Amino acid sequence: MPENFDPQESALIGRYFTNLDKDIFCLVNLPEVVKGTLFSRYSRTEKTLRRVLLDEFINAPEMEFDEIVGSQNQNLSDPLLAIEKAERFYDRVLVGYGDDSVAELAGVHIACENISSLAADYLTNPRIGISPLEKSARYVMFDEKVDGDYLYYKDPSIMASKYSQNYIDSMRNLFESYRSWIYEAMDYVREVSPQDSDTSDRAYASAVRAKGCDIVKNILPASRLTNVGLFGNGRAYEYLISSLYSTELSETQEIGNEMHNELRKVIPSFVKRSQRNEYLVHRRTLVQNAKLTSSQGLSNENSVTLVDFDDDAEKIVASAILYPHAQTNLREIKTLIDSESSEYIENVIKEYVNNRSSRRDRPGRPFENVFYTFEFLSSYGVYRDFHRHRQLTQEAQILTPDLGYDIPIEVEDMGLEDKWNSRMDEAAEVAKKIADSGLLLESQYALPRQFKVRWYMKMNLREIFHMVELRSGPQGHPDYRKIAQSIYHEVQKVHPVLASGISFVDLNEYALPRLDAEKRLDVKRARLK
Repeated sequence: MPENFDPQESALIGRYFTNLDKDIFCLVNLPEVVKGTLFSRYSRTEKTLRRVLLDEFINAPEMEFDEIVGSQNQNLSDPLLAIEKAERFYDRVLVGYGDDSVAELAGVHIACENISSLAADYLTNPRIGISPLEKSARYVMFDEKVDGDYLYYKDPSIMASKYSQNYIDSMRNLFESYRSWIYEAMDYVREVSPQDSDTSDRAYASAVRAKGCDIVKNILPASRLTNVGLFGNGRAYEYLISSLYSTELSETQEIGNEMHNELRKVIPSFVKRSQRNEYLVHRRTLVQNAKLTSSQGLSNENSVTLVDFDDDAEKIVASAILYPHAQTNLREIKTLIDSESSEYIENVIKEYVNNRSSRRDRPGRPFENVFYTFEFLSSYGVYRDFHRHRQLTQEAQILTPDLGYDIPIEVEDMGLEDKWNSRMDEAAEVAKKIADSGLLLESQYALPRQFKVRWYMKMNLREIFHMVELRSGPQGHPDYRKIAQSIYHEVQKVHPVLASGISFVDLNEYALPRLDAEKRLDVKRARLK
């Protein structure tokens, strides 16, 4: 039952909660530091949250609450001064508290603009605590110039090297080609996939634009400037900033420094421990010095390889499905399952997943008990799409020109194969020169997204359901759809019963991947009118 407040009390706290008469409510109009501190105090008192705010924050003069938040009848004259007071407030309240978990209770939106695609990979790497969203190369064209040049990152070490002009020339050539070819690509799409009578002009134009961008976007280099928006909690930002400080690239170090400076203005207490981590530096240096080189020539053909998996996956999953409904321990359940027929195990699994009505009906946690490790060889652009699956265990090798590149079939059909090869080969030559001069990591900036990279992912079966059904969808880029489909086929080979539950994998091909989605958008827009 919610606590009752008298009219005077209600007037003081009403603006900070979405209601005062229910047990479920949201906090509003409070700085993040205050919200985090309030919840931390809440965990160590018998009082309700509203009562804690009233008694220990608002009615305690030493807390300077009005100066931090602003009273009901005044605005803050200096928001940054208020943040400084909030930090002192935080330190007073939480002296003696462990504040790691407290930092998870404060969330901040931060925008990182005009950073390279390579740097964006570092920002989108954290598993938990941060939700990133990057400017899309499918929906936004990168053909504009600012101050007479295209938007690509000029690394200080490269610009100080004797190959600086080679780098600039190559980058400009890549962007010039992109600028020209993207419109040719749209014309090509219109020619091979003409508009039908059931498709609106808006839906068709959007689908054509997306397909045109998809065809040529991988000519863009890793140095291409992009924007990334992040929403995260203080604890996650603290670790991310420390990680950025500990990288070898000067760009990511500077991004870490600028993020630190800005977050100090809004959640200073939660990022005050962010600093260069010598263990991370040592770990990266050690690994780089322990390089392994194969004595055999490796194929550079695109591939999806199932490296390892659980042999008894069906039995493991069936045991986990039955566990919550049994009255014995897991070891005994597994022993009983071992004595059952394969038909029985198959029925347990299929009954569990057969009633899914869409890909959003995800299988439960029993499917988290079996694991698969896949290695991939694909374009850097495809890798970046799968890198969004941050919960998975994944690592990539350094992007180099050694594994070569593919030519999109549409580029061949458009008669641009020789020009495509010329641009890619020029970029590869520049990247090799930069790498040979001692700037291996920086040389990645020079390479287009179409160059191949080797990477692996370890994932459980529940994650495979989600990723395969999402990434094989009709609206996806053909290259990453093929990878998702290959993952499904590899699981199907070793565990056909489990793979049969991945019922929303899409194995079809589509000329205009975005068209159906755009048609659905037309329907939604019509409903809103």
